[in-house]
Amino acid sequence: MTDKHSQNNRLDKIVIVGGGTAGWMAAAALSRFVQNGHTKIVLIESDDIGTVGVGEATIPPLRNFLGLLRIDENDFVSKTQATFKLGIEFVDWQKAGQAYIHPFGHFGADIDGISFHQFFLKQKTLDDSLNIEDFSLPIKAARQKRFALAKGNQFPINHWSYAYHFDAKLVAKYLRNYAEKLGVIRIEGKVVDVNQDSVNGNITDVILESGNTIDGDFFVDCSGFRSLLLGQTLDVDYQDWSKWLPCNRAVAVASANTEAPVPYSRATAKKAGWQWRIPLQHRTGNGYVFNQQTISDDEATTTLLSSIEGEALGDPKILSFTSGRREKFWHKNCVALGLAAGFMEPLESTAIHLVQTGIAKLLALLPNKQINQVEIDEYNKLMGIAYEHIRDFLILHYKATERDDSDFWNYVRSMDIPDSLQNKIDLFSTRGRFFRFEDELFASASWVSVFLGQGIWPKEYDELVNSMSNKDLKNNLDGMRRLIAETANKIPLQEHYIRQYCAAKPNT
Repeated sequence: MTDKHSQNNRLDKIVIVGGGTAGWMAAAALSRFVQNGHTKIVLIESDDIGTVGVGEATIPPLRNFLGLLRIDENDFVSKTQATFKLGIEFVDWQKAGQAYIHPFGHFGADIDGISFHQFFLKQKTLDDSLNIEDFSLPIKAARQKRFALAKGNQFPINHWSYAYHFDAKLVAKYLRNYAEKLGVIRIEGKVVDVNQDSVNGNITDVILESGNTIDGDFFVDCSGFRSLLLGQTLDVDYQDWSKWLPCNRAVAVASANTEAPVPYSRATAKKAGWQWRIPLQHRTGNGYVFNQQTISDDEATTTLLSSIEGEALGDPKILSFTSGRREKFWHKNCVALGLAAGFMEPLESTAIHLVQTGIAKLLALLPNKQINQVEIDEYNKLMGIAYEHIRDFLILHYKATERDDSDFWNYVRSMDIPDSLQNKIDLFSTRGRFFRFEDELFASASWVSVFLGQGIWPKEYDELVNSMSNKDLKNNLDGMRRLIAETANKIPLQEHYIRQYCAAKPNT
């Protein structure tokens, strides 16, 4: 039962500082679930402040976010110039000439509660030609440029998922339109000063360049790398993770499409980092993420421009960053999302997911005017775990390599890594075992994909698989492989699917 005291104690106004993808995702979610005629949602952004446009690839949980907002997928894909994404191809990471795809979905099917990859590991000892990619529907479909909505609860359809590649600026525009229709108030302007309560230190209001003052009960910092509220005003320190993720610069440029977009991203290892390729309906996103101590901006730019597949659309842009996170994500009456909270390179397309995670946990722990420290502590603990799990998964890509062709690769190959990651490597290296903790983002199939794709093979397999005879094992795996191949061949080409259901309209 809600009494008058709790009604009077509800938040009157939530102020979001900063737009872009993070700001408008927050505005859309808050307008959908919080704005109820009592709580006002205000977003402050300036057209003069650019946004970082590297977050154009996503992972499957974003579909849940769109679903909760009741957004029509075909409309979203059309208006954001999006394509579909079945996984990420990693080229030259273990060594030059080697490639694998990290798929969005499972490998094979578990048998009697035993993970499929254990049966694969045993059969691999009997047939070295076996390739684990043949047991993944998203990989088989991606290689053939195929995509369609997967319908059904039967194997292998129930073992795949997908995400999107999209134009981040168009996504912000789309979500802005959504949020404003639900009553979010957008205020144009630059924040030049922030005021705090003299007693408890809470933020009371922000002052715009125009002189206008915007007050609020609760603030969401989406101000990008500046972290204007959480970092600069509330003085929350930054944890620097560059000893494990040493890339600190990126050069990005869009290029014209030279072929029908493929339904997967590509990350190609380079001398001082890696290059991304993200195919959209109207263009291809490209970038070189590198360490500026081992290669100059000019050389990185030249490398990028010489390896893109179509004509460059505009001048390359340079971005500087330091991988890491804020010591706290929520302090006093302010939560930071997106770049204001932390940054990890877009190697596994996790930036937008971390925004989504932060929003979901904020909604679950949203306070009233009486903010409880226990809620703040829980939020910070859960978000810290989320960042650290992703951090470890990214580090694995660098650590598990045989490359020795540059100072960069020699460093990452031999660097010390967090104990949490070393334990995962040690456990998998013995008998192929992996355990998922808390609400860890990347599940077993993702770790197995990178472990095997980059050369970490277990010394043994789990003894439990010996309960199946070699003949039955071969028959089971042959049947799975055949069914996956047959299913993939029936899926239409992505270009046909997009043309039929969600092609971008002119002047989108």
